[in-house]
Amino acid sequence: MIATATSAPTDTANVFADPRIPQALRRSLTLMDITEPTPIQAQTISALLDGNDLIGQARTGSGKTLAFGLPLVLKCDPTVRSVQALVLAPTRELANQVGDVIDRLAATRGLKLTVLYGGHSLFGERTALIAGPQIVVGTPGRTLDHLRQGNLILSGLRLFVLDEADQMLDRGFAPDVERILAFTPSKRQTVLFSA
Repeated sequence: MIATATSAPTDTANVFADPRIPQALRRSLTLMDITEPTPIQAQTISALLDGNDLIGQARTGSGKTLAFGLPLVLKCDPTVRSVQALVLAPTRELANQVGDVIDRLAATRGLKLTVLYGGHSLFGERTALIAGPQIVVGTPGRTLDHLRQGNLILSGLRLFVLDEADQMLDRGFAPDVERILAFTPSKRQTVLFSA
């Protein structure tokens, strides 16, 4: 499925009222001052909850992180201590921003999140990975480092998100992304978002 924010929104009033979204998560959205879905959210949330692979395109600031973050949090099982969702972002700044948004949603379901990026020791990240997070957000290089060292296991991955896919390719990360995908199961949901 391909969705763009310039497409006509479909049933925007009801996407957050989807019965698959628990009340605690709706309250969390309200606390984040999110009451009406943006066009990209309206077009993608239900499709992602249905398990579809998706390519989404919308400008910066349009709510893309929530568009994939909300379904991602709902697809993870808090009782399973293994990585079930991986989000790759091209920069440490974006990885932290995405991590902050998803972490607020994940807390409502008792899910753990770890952010991986270069520029500091691997030790703290390795310790966090041993604790069994269900969600990992990372930059390609650092994520690949952890995979190669055996700190990160993706055999139980359910959802793979490539955020800012256009930037990722422009910066030459395509080979790293392909190497990371080689560590994932073939049966997984794949999502690409770009500006």
